[in-house]
Amino acid sequence: MAKSILAFSGSTRSGSVNTRLLHVVAGAARDAGAEVTIADLSDYEMPIFNEDLEADRGLPESVKAFKDLMKAHDGLLIASPEYNSSFSPLLKNTIDWASRPREGETPLECFRGKVAGLVAASPGYFGGYRGLQQVRYLLGNIGVVVLPDMFSLPNAFDAFNNDGSLKNEKQAEMAAAVGKTLAGFPGVSL
Repeated sequence: MAKSILAFSGSTRSGSVNTRLLHVVAGAARDAGAEVTIADLSDYEMPIFNEDLEADRGLPESVKAFKDLMKAHDGLLIASPEYNSSFSPLLKNTIDWASRPREGETPLECFRGKVAGLVAASPGYFGGYRGLQQVRYLLGNIGVVVLPDMFSLPNAFDAFNNDGSLKNEKQAEMAAAVGKTLAGFPGVSL
């Protein structure tokens, strides 16, 4: 069972529908017994990844702090906005920096052995699904077990009640299923 889950959104926009969806799914994971930490990537500002910068200055403190947070959790819950049929530059940059080893770390240490649940929300018809496929591919290549079922929320600007819950009961059930499955996923340990 994924006892601890780090949840974060690839958007830092105020009022982000992906962050709203993240909270819905994180709540379902909590209800299923997982300890969930929601991280705001704006608290871990990272420069655009550049190996010359890394060679000159080392890993930024924000990267070290986020990597420590990742390593302290069994699973990842990621809400991925879709930008032009792909995932956000913020999410890609975060993953790229987190993939860089510190002295004494094994390659991809904060990804190996993790399980991830993926969700997306978009005002468009596909609900961010095209970008989720790319995030799935990327995470799978760096050692993350990605849950087979992802959830994408179309027409997201009109999908939420004032209290943050989803208006559509079927969509609410499908979103919650990602959190519950992630919380109960076997074989993941720190």
